[in-house]
Parts: sequence; structure tokens; C-alpha cells
Amino acid sequence: MALRPVQVNIKALDDSLVGRFWAEALGWGVSSEGPGVTNVEPGAGFVWPDPVAVCIDVVTVPEPKAASKNRVHLDLATTSAAHQAELVARLRALGATPADVGQGDVLFQVLADPEGNEFCVLEPREIYRDTGPIAVVVVDCVDPRAMARFWGEALDWSLHEVTDDHAVLRSAAGVGPYLEFLRTPGVKTVPDRVHLDLLPNPGDDQKVEAARLRALGATDLDVGQGDVPWMCLADPEGHEFCILGTS
Repeated sequence: MALRPVQVNIKALDDSLVGRFWAEALGWGVSSEGPGVTNVEPGAGFVWPDPVAVCIDVVTVPEPKAASKNRVHLDLATTSAAHQAELVARLRALGATPADVGQGDVLFQVLADPEGNEFCVLEPREIYRDTGPIAVVVVDCVDPRAMARFWGEALDWSLHEVTDDHAVLRSAAGVGPYLEFLRTPGVKTVPDRVHLDLLPNPGDDQKVEAARLRALGATDLDVGQGDVPWMCLADPEGHEFCILGTS
């Protein structure tokens, strides 16, 4: 039994605006499953769920982003210094702004999307040559080792590296983006603006998977979702995630 990340959920005041931005950032297309939702996904005959791509769903909410930095963000891959420079320039023209999260003098560029969601445009790194445009989903946390244990069990992903300061996981099949946990000062104080949506593998049961994750330390979460086909939970450090229905 295991779950697989199938999309990154981003809350927004204007799902269409933010969705179009992320489509341009990734070179993907947009669609909509209903009012207030913009789906960002690869084109050229893409069928969801894909065994490799982690898509983006932008969902309208009434609350603006808090002033504090998001504790979940995306790192984008580039193939060369020229590609990195071109991507940064293009995204700034589309409404991205430079962001200072205390990164200091680094080779990657930290930006924020039109509603302030931080992300990084990485310098070319060999390790990310085959991830697709999303290189890493990064989660700020207090204890990377504990988070790696929970998420490794939740997803049945391979542990690539773990220290007191960070932990890195990836699909055992060696495809798609990495999942990285970074030790970060402070604790989570506001709901995540960005979270992962997980899907049970074919033949696995959503409720059984939720019970398995509760046994690993997850907790049920009421965010006012009402009667919906997905289940909202939080990991041991309080990061929200959803387990989608399979039907």
C-alpha cells in the first residue's frame, strides 16, 4: 500500500491569474474542472493521473496569502545558465517579483508568483536533468529525519539523503520531482497556502490509506471542506495534505 503525489494544490484569490502564470512557468497548458479551479498540466495528450508528472491545481479562496513565507514551495529546474536567466526574465515579465527569504548569496533565484507564493529557479544541476520542469517540492520543517520517516512510509519513496538539516526522497521508480524537507527556524503557525494532493494506487482504498497514515502520526483536519470526495489530513508537523478519491 502507498500513495502517490499527483498534484500540488495552490490557494489563490484569482485562480485563473495564478494558474496562467504557473502554466507559463512550466511550459504546460491550463484547463478547468469547474468554477474557481484552474488545472495546470502537461499538454500533448496528457491523461491524469500521470505516473511521472505532478500537476498543479490552483483553487480560489477568499483569504490573501499571509505575510509569512510559505512553508511549502517549488524549485524549478533549468538546463543551462542561459535557460535560467531566460526563465527568470520571462517570469518577471509575467508578474513574478524577487523575494528575500534570507537566502544570501546563492546561485539560484528566489521569486514570488503574482500572489506572493515563493519559488526558486535553480541553476542547472545534473541531479535534476530528468525531473521535468518541477525539480523539487520543498517543505520547511523542524525535524527532517522524522518527516522523512513519515513521508517515506506514506509514499513508499526512496530516501536519497538524510541529515539533521535536510532529507531528500524520490519515487522508487526514479521519475518525477524530488521531495525535500529542510530544517527551518520557527514552527508552522498558519495554514499552508501550498499543499500536496495524494492518490491511492490502483486497487488501494482511500479510507484504508488514511487509517494507515493516522497510525504513522497523521491527524484528521477540518478546513471547512464539508462533504467532499477527498480526505483532509495533516502530517506530524501539521502540514496539510489531501487523499483524493479514486472514482
